[in-house]
Amino acid sequence: MKKINLLIITSLSVFLYNCGDTKDLFSIASKDLKQVYKPNESVNLSVENAENATIDSVVYYSNDVKLGTSANNKVLNFKLEKLQFGLQDIKAVVFYEGEKAECVTSFELVSSITPKLYETKDYTILNTYKHDSDAYTQGLEFYKGTLLEGTGQNGESTLRKTDYKTGTISKSVPLSPDYFGEGITVFNGKIYQLTWKNKIGFIYNAETLVQEKTFNYFADIEGWGLTHNDKHLIMSDGTNKIHFLDPETQKLVRSINVYSDTNAIPELNELEWIDGKIWANIYQKNAVVIINPENGAVEAVINFSELDAKIENKNKDVLNGIAYNPATKTVFITGKDWDKMFEIKLK
Repeated sequence: MKKINLLIITSLSVFLYNCGDTKDLFSIASKDLKQVYKPNESVNLSVENAENATIDSVVYYSNDVKLGTSANNKVLNFKLEKLQFGLQDIKAVVFYEGEKAECVTSFELVSSITPKLYETKDYTILNTYKHDSDAYTQGLEFYKGTLLEGTGQNGESTLRKTDYKTGTISKSVPLSPDYFGEGITVFNGKIYQLTWKNKIGFIYNAETLVQEKTFNYFADIEGWGLTHNDKHLIMSDGTNKIHFLDPETQKLVRSINVYSDTNAIPELNELEWIDGKIWANIYQKNAVVIINPENGAVEAVINFSELDAKIENKNKDVLNGIAYNPATKTVFITGKDWDKMFEIKLK
């Protein structure tokens, strides 16, 4: 079976800039800096002083978060375990002879965990169910034994209730043609549904599917996947970021950057909270990643190419749809315009 390749090859350099208008007086020492680090490492930061100016102190920042202060340009050793994954823009503010100057450099911080790869042999297909081959699946979630599904495409987007064993749709609510439906989740008896580019979401009564409210996104982002952890709504936006939102206000609480031990994992799509971890579909990949919600580290990758190969609908689109059934403790997987849905369990 063809292996899933999640590596996005990127080229990062350590950039050195001179400090303001000081004519090459200072720069951050680069000889001991690497392009990529892991959280169990540390960096030694100091400033190169071209003309031996008298330095009183140097204050270091990463992405505008203070790392520490060095007196007289002594080497500052900083442990990277305190930083978030991603590109670190390092800035040194140099105080010297009654003046001040700034220097910058950068490097990337990736996860220290090599993700475990689950292949076909590592999960069991317990059941195969009928799925609406005209459902452009964007969100999938169980609520009181009933499968809720959000579908996409302008003019075709819906929120629906389905008997997962038969595929029978018991209720379907259309969205206005102006909206492209995206991820859904149920929290405290309310269904939350995202839209793609409209920067607006909908809140429904989970029993009746009657829309009760709308909400605006906290930032100028797209809506992709949605789940929750009994405390926060958890949202993806098509990048490698995952956002945790206050369910009452839909305001941002915190965000994580999702990384493997080599690179960022972009285009995170449908989300599901399972046993304290975030499962995320990667757009246009037959793969689901399992993410640590505290720091964004990818702990495992599940290759679902076998499921894609079982779909008979010639108009099928990509894998997208993860739902955990707490009653059976199993996971349901489907895709956009797939004619089947699979109940699986990791071995």
